[in-house]
Amino acid sequence: MITVVIPHAGLTDGWLNQLLSAWAPTPIKRVVLIGPESQTPAPGSPGATFPVEQVVTDKPLSGAVWREVLSSLDNGTMLCVQDEVTMPAASLFRLAKSVCGSGAAMMYSHYTQDSADGPKPCATNDFQLGSLRDDFEFGPVTAWSGKAIRQALADSGELMDSESGAFYDLRLRISAVGMPIRLPEPLYTRPNPDDRPTGKKLFDYVDPRNQAAQLEKEKIVTEHLKRIGVYLEPSFQTPDVDGDFPVRASVIIPVRDRIKTVSDAVKSACEQSADFDFNVIIVDNHSTDGTTELLQEACKKYPNLVHLVPDTKDLGIGGCWNYALQSKHCGKWAVQLDSDDIYSDEKTVTNMVGALEAGPYAMVVGAYRMVNFDLQEIPPGLIDHKEWTRDNGRNNLLRVNGIGAPRAFSTRIMRQNPLPNTSYGEDYGIAMALSRRYEIGRIYDALYLCRRWDDNTDADLPLDVKNRHDLYKDRLRTLEVMTRQKLNAGVACGCSR
Repeated sequence: MITVVIPHAGLTDGWLNQLLSAWAPTPIKRVVLIGPESQTPAPGSPGATFPVEQVVTDKPLSGAVWREVLSSLDNGTMLCVQDEVTMPAASLFRLAKSVCGSGAAMMYSHYTQDSADGPKPCATNDFQLGSLRDDFEFGPVTAWSGKAIRQALADSGELMDSESGAFYDLRLRISAVGMPIRLPEPLYTRPNPDDRPTGKKLFDYVDPRNQAAQLEKEKIVTEHLKRIGVYLEPSFQTPDVDGDFPVRASVIIPVRDRIKTVSDAVKSACEQSADFDFNVIIVDNHSTDGTTELLQEACKKYPNLVHLVPDTKDLGIGGCWNYALQSKHCGKWAVQLDSDDIYSDEKTVTNMVGALEAGPYAMVVGAYRMVNFDLQEIPPGLIDHKEWTRDNGRNNLLRVNGIGAPRAFSTRIMRQNPLPNTSYGEDYGIAMALSRRYEIGRIYDALYLCRRWDDNTDADLPLDVKNRHDLYKDRLRTLEVMTRQKLNAGVACGCSR
């Protein structure tokens, strides 16, 4: 039998009756509405086929409410519906029978999304061991094994107290019993839930308005990491950062076809004010739009500008960074600047180097301010990643999708730990790897102006590209989870430096 659970903040008149009418032929045992009091199907209507219970609350995803709901589940299937979808009975049968027949702990599917341009197919990603981020896109309809839920709660205890984290808590717990399985079939249609560009959605987790919910989810993921042997205590190695370097610091700027912005970046870096020697290494990844010629002219103006062109054409941003780090020009400290951004003032490099040396740290991360192409501030403004704490930052990093900017590194440490040769997620991957052993320093002042414009790589991504990026970061997290499990178990890798 199937229990349908619908957490909501208020239902549109008629939607529930329409949905339950479509499901009349299915073996639904009961329907549980969690949220403000709502109209239920009138007696005698097709939608009144099933008993409907209401849990009246203004916190439909709270731990307390869900503990109550889950305590009444049997070993059948729980179908959770978190949006006003249109879903035929055949699709409900398909999802519920797949869970029951396969013995899966949880299943989810592809879906179709309504939009002003007509229906759009929406594929979801496969869930992995490292799919720890709280915004993993299952879609609004998920099917759960009641038996698996009971097992998960027996193994790990009741859901934590939270105002809005119950769903996140439950799916982490059930993943320890059995990995959620994706059914790559479009089983329902949902209304357009969030049509903001991907470049704006990226920063929801650092929006101060979401701070309370973020802290709840940090506690939830931290407890999960402890349960699966991934949590790291706040003890750190001291990095060996010394060596023979030509200058004290190098600003590294990978670039390809950024003729509109690279002059600003070069000027911002080369005209930094510091009481130590530094250079600017720009790795020109075979530009074809005039960027190369522009940089050749810039070298005549700035004696501290080093213009490198890699020997091969197969490098991503991470590969360009590795090329600069391994070059004879690279200083003791390497400071990041993207080719379409600028530093907030002439003291950024001094501030970053000072922070690195104060640790000493293997890595330091500052804060940045979002601006438009004309450098005018735009929402969400300052991105300071104050969710990071010394004690738990490297654990919570497995939940969130970024670490911030600008970033600066010990060149010696980075030569031993090359970045992934990709153009997305390379910074996140190295941050996880370094934080596993070393303390990461933070500066919460704005050191950097991050331009948001149409040519940004993440300004507004098609779904397939967004999915590819999310899948890659989940894979990075999967590898990190496995590595930390071995580390905590005392299993030597044999290749660490």
